Amino acid sequence: MDKLNFDAGTRMNILIGMVITFGCVIGGYMAMGGHVDVLFQPFELMIIGGAGLGGFIVANPMKVVKDSGKALGEVFKNAVPKERNYLDVLGVLYSLMRDLRTKSRNEIEAHIDNPEESSIFQTAPNLLKNKELTSFICDYVRLIIIGNARSHEIEALMDEELETLLHDKMKPYNAISQMGDSFPAIGIVAAVLGVIKALGKINESPEVLGGLIGAALVGTMLGIVLSYSVCTPLASQVKVVRSKQHRLFIIVKQTLLAYMNGSVPQVALEYGRKTISNYERPSIDAVEQEMMNPGGDHKAA
Repeated sequence: MDKLNFDAGTRMNILIGMVITFGCVIGGYMAMGGHVDVLFQPFELMIIGGAGLGGFIVANPMKVVKDSGKALGEVFKNAVPKERNYLDVLGVLYSLMRDLRTKSRNEIEAHIDNPEESSIFQTAPNLLKNKELTSFICDYVRLIIIGNARSHEIEALMDEELETLLHDKMKPYNAISQMGDSFPAIGIVAAVLGVIKALGKINESPEVLGGLIGAALVGTMLGIVLSYSVCTPLASQVKVVRSKQHRLFIIVKQTLLAYMNGSVPQVALEYGRKTISNYERPSIDAVEQEMMNPGGDHKAA
């Protein structure tokens, strides 16, 4: 229930922000005595939106285009890690580190070679759904059990992979930001086309010409509003969501490195827990409960 309320709250914030933006723009225009019907210019919007979308598709591989749609969906769903996600990661790491200290290499390999069938990973179904994170955990646990790599070498490798993962995750943010940056210029194109249309009717009355020129200038306004009041805020939200998702990988890195440097599993978990933002961080008691009863919420369900 808390998750649903939090997601609804995020969507409500976006909706409220958009209502305030367009309400103030249109309301201020009306307060100055402007006529709302002049602002209704669907063809200007088609020119700006179509040119922006077309340029977006030209500038980005189809994989990035699809991922951008997925990223926007994550924004409206507020698909950021919740406490359960953090506890799942910490619980799985604890179980793996505990087994690394007490069980044979073959027993550990059985978990990381086939995590879907692993009793450890099955306690965290949400983690299993995150294929990238599951693979990240398994790959570095495998390097640990090989035993030849030193902790600083593993850390350098992790940093390189994390940088690559974050770069890929931020491609939608960059793509949407670039599209937003183009809208003011595209709005000028729409305005120029409107002026050309107005000049084609130069012999009409001043009232007709005034309406045509006013309609043309709507294009400039739409381009600026779409850029700074729609695309830029949504791109920023994409960055926030994707950065929080990336935090799960940082937790894995710090926990496993602490273990490799000699910390016992309970202490190594604290290294990972401390990388979580203070207002989202699970309590020590919650982590201890997870160590004693991995995936307890799922079992209860």
